[in-house]
Amino acid sequence: MVKSGRVAFVTGGAGGIGTAVCQALAADGCRVVVADLSLDASRVVAKDIGGIAVELDVRHTESVASAVAVAREAVGDPEIIVNVAGWDEHMPFLQTDEAFTEKVLQINLYGPIRVLRATLPAMVTAKWGRVVNVASDAGRVGSTNEAVYSGAKGGLIAFGKTIAREFARHEITSNAVCPGPTDTPLLRHMIQTSADAEKVLTAMTRAVPMRRLGSPQDIAAAVTFLASESAGHITGQTLSVSGGLTMS
Repeated sequence: MVKSGRVAFVTGGAGGIGTAVCQALAADGCRVVVADLSLDASRVVAKDIGGIAVELDVRHTESVASAVAVAREAVGDPEIIVNVAGWDEHMPFLQTDEAFTEKVLQINLYGPIRVLRATLPAMVTAKWGRVVNVASDAGRVGSTNEAVYSGAKGGLIAFGKTIAREFARHEITSNAVCPGPTDTPLLRHMIQTSADAEKVLTAMTRAVPMRRLGSPQDIAAAVTFLASESAGHITGQTLSVSGGLTMS
């Protein structure tokens, strides 16, 4: 369980997984900062959980700095960082271009780097912190039609491990949660671009040994544990929440 009153800063906090993470952390007693590209959507989630809404575009350093400053002024320095913000589209690698690549990298890899650069100094001073990066099993084992995304998430996993090594002496942990196929609005949108969306969804579900897609709440449960006081001796780890799709 998270110590009551901890400040949790959740990027992508108004998305499918992000909302579930915010709800779970709030239920555990955290003061949650719902940080999202859509301030209106952030406000809806924040109102529901008694949190704080901030506008955040992880692609821009100035936006990250502003969001962290607003959070600090409202509830104090973030002690728990959950990097959920992500984006992708299914596309064969040779159909991708520089603009697509840049967007995927800016959101999925550079974004978390910016957020941690802005928030880790206060954790070092406090000598306590939790970092949970929501990566993807695509970053562990690859995923057809997600080459750039897989590379970005693989980079995020490796980045988080190095943060774990560098900051362990400050009682700061850094871990990754890797969702498998998870039923979110983003996944539904990506599938709808397919010529046979229903067949893709069925095949995706059948590939999972538990025969169902993950839910945002499944991912939130793993995040909340790694953010808790009980997980203080767990760092540099990568936890798949995939219904058994990946088992290594």
